[in-house]
Formats: sequence, structure tokens, C-alpha cells
Amino acid sequence: MLKEFKEFAMRGNVIDMAIGIIIGASFGSIINSIVADIITPPIGLLIGNVDFANLFFVLKGGNPAGPYLSVPAAKAAGAITLNVGLFLNHIISFLLVAFPIFLIIKTMNRLRRKEKAAAPVTTKECAFCASNIPIKAIRCPHCTSELG
Repeated sequence: MLKEFKEFAMRGNVIDMAIGIIIGASFGSIINSIVADIITPPIGLLIGNVDFANLFFVLKGGNPAGPYLSVPAAKAAGAITLNVGLFLNHIISFLLVAFPIFLIIKTMNRLRRKEKAAAPVTTKECAFCASNIPIKAIRCPHCTSELG
């Protein structure tokens, strides 16, 4: 069992996946900083000095009763809040991560299509049995029909 685990762990795609997760976590912290420190403050300023991180609605007050100046203050008082600003920050973060990934995958798919289109045709289909056979074949190796 130890040998099987070692084979699994040493496969190239497992190591690639681990590297991707580590880089993704680092990239996630950069994106969170971009959203929280660069993107949302100007948007909050434009819509009236709103700090997105503290844009919330109290669903049920805590002890002591509100108003609360921040989400942590409301949580400390035991209030139940609807954290709209934090949700918006997470949506912006997701879009900032998902859109570049979409563009990368779109580009890779386009390059793959070009490779497939440029690849020379090496097989054809037998008209009698629908098997793939070499393009130079004059007799089908599967059904022995003459291809002419």
C-alpha cells in the first residue's frame, strides 16, 4: 500500500496540481488585496463614502443594541447581520480570478484547434465497415474490402 501511495504521489499531474493549489492560494491573497484595498474604496467613495466591508444590515440586534459601526462590532454584540458588502467583495474577487482563467482557457482552446487543423490527415474511413484505416490502404484490414 505504501508503494502504491508513493506511485500516486510522485505522478506528474499530482505534483502539478499541488503547485497549482499553492500558486492559487497566493494569487487569491493578491486578488483579495486588490479588491479590498484598490477597487472597492473608489467605488464606495463614488456612491457616498460607503465602506463595502462594513455595508451590512442588522437582521436581529444583539446585546447591547445597535447601531453598530462595523460587522465585527455587530458580531461581538451577538447581532445577526446580512453582510452585503463582504458578499460584493467576494463576487468582485471571483470575477477577477475567473475572467483571466476564462481568457487563458479560451486562448489554449484556440491554439489546440489550430494544431488539429494543421495536423496532416493520416487515416480515412472504410466505406464498408466504417473503420479507421491508413490513408494509403487499398484494402481494409478489418473487413478485407477493396477500397479502389
